[in-house]
Amino acid sequence: MSIYQLIIIAGLFLVVSVSLSKISERFGVPALLVFLGIGMLAGSDGPGGLYFDNAWLSQALGTVALAFILFAGGLETDVESVKTVMKPAMSLATLGVFITAFITGVCIKAILGLSWLESLLIGSIVSSTDAAAVFAVLRSKNISLKEPLRPLLELESGSNDPMAVFLTIGFIELLKNPGKSIWILVPLFFQQMLLGFLFGYVMSRLFIFIINRINLDYEGLYPVLSLGWVLLTYGVTAWLGGSGFLAVYVVGLLLGKSIYSHKKSLIRFHDGNAWLMQIVMFLTLGLLVSPKQLGPVAGKGFLISGVLIFLSRPISIFLGLLFSKFNLKEKLLISWVGLRGSVPIVLATFPLLAGLDPNHFIFNLCFFIVITSVLIQGTTIPYVAKLLGVDAPFVRKRRYPIDFEGSSKANMQLEDFIVPFGSKAAGKPILKLGFPKDSLITLVIRDDKYITPRGDTLLEEGDVLLILSSRESLPKLQSLLNK
Repeated sequence: MSIYQLIIIAGLFLVVSVSLSKISERFGVPALLVFLGIGMLAGSDGPGGLYFDNAWLSQALGTVALAFILFAGGLETDVESVKTVMKPAMSLATLGVFITAFITGVCIKAILGLSWLESLLIGSIVSSTDAAAVFAVLRSKNISLKEPLRPLLELESGSNDPMAVFLTIGFIELLKNPGKSIWILVPLFFQQMLLGFLFGYVMSRLFIFIINRINLDYEGLYPVLSLGWVLLTYGVTAWLGGSGFLAVYVVGLLLGKSIYSHKKSLIRFHDGNAWLMQIVMFLTLGLLVSPKQLGPVAGKGFLISGVLIFLSRPISIFLGLLFSKFNLKEKLLISWVGLRGSVPIVLATFPLLAGLDPNHFIFNLCFFIVITSVLIQGTTIPYVAKLLGVDAPFVRKRRYPIDFEGSSKANMQLEDFIVPFGSKAAGKPILKLGFPKDSLITLVIRDDKYITPRGDTLLEEGDVLLILSSRESLPKLQSLLNK
């Protein structure tokens, strides 16, 4: 096959994947299923006929892709909104993942008759969740979730992957070295998590220091700098024995709440890069699996999926949220949206490379469990949310013709505010609102029309005001409009 043919195939994969993602969104099917399906169709058992059996390359691509996806997820997380759910989310991301892995492992031992370590390894591989797929399905049906469910799921799914990676690597190490005690996992856990947090914090501070002072001549080099920084963060942390995935997620979180040069352009870039990484990762993993080999594991896979969906995940949620303020219906919804995603499939390549899965049994089983989870849970989430009464109207993020790039030196932000119905600000000219001196209304949006504000412009209920203001004045502005 010539280089030109490879380029054509790569281009077709990307174009078809992006195009079909729109169709998947319309029918409420997670995009990951579409990307995996394209890879499987293009594989040796499909009409594409492309033979691919390189587990090392799949794992390498998956690891790099996950690092960028986690970084982008942290970058786009609203830290202020997740502060109220920090404790329960961290409980689910650590204790919840451990409970899920343990219960699933015990059931796998009973169903498949494997050794304890092999059973717990499979339980660990499928223990993390993917909220991005959940929100994509909800968005396709114009449904959101009531607060604080959305920030909880967002933070939990973004932070539970390191725990699943740690457990998977730990049990692989025990299987390769039968003489070692399972208790070696305890100090290893603290080492991975502490180093992950530490390096994540240090690398985020260093990045802000550098990007605010480097003053590159070409703006296009800033995204390149951030790409290198993510790889450097992951590589150094993992090399020194920490959790590289946790480190890049922490870097993303801290950069998302900080002010620095070119922040908005970097967020937009990494959002697109995360999508590219998802497509590449799912296509590669789809090529790696052989649909013919999924048949023999189907029956056992269904049983384990049932255990995961109806037993392991609910128990882990109710125990992890035992002392939280979430009510029964909210806990049931959180239990149901434990959607498996890309991480379990990538982790399933680890036993392959370690020589512990010569017949691809573990990989095929975990792949089937993910597909089952997506089909059963992914397609029914909107209906379950409505049934439990925890759904809310989906509000699409507005796009404005004005953009503002903040910096560390200028403590200013461009924020949008709605004039609430019944507000005393309605019917008043802008001049008489009593806004802080460091706040300026740059645009008024009324019924999808843009109005250039003047001092005598009368505000109306439902108007959206685009205001340039200092961070300190934002609460006062909110108070004035809500009176």
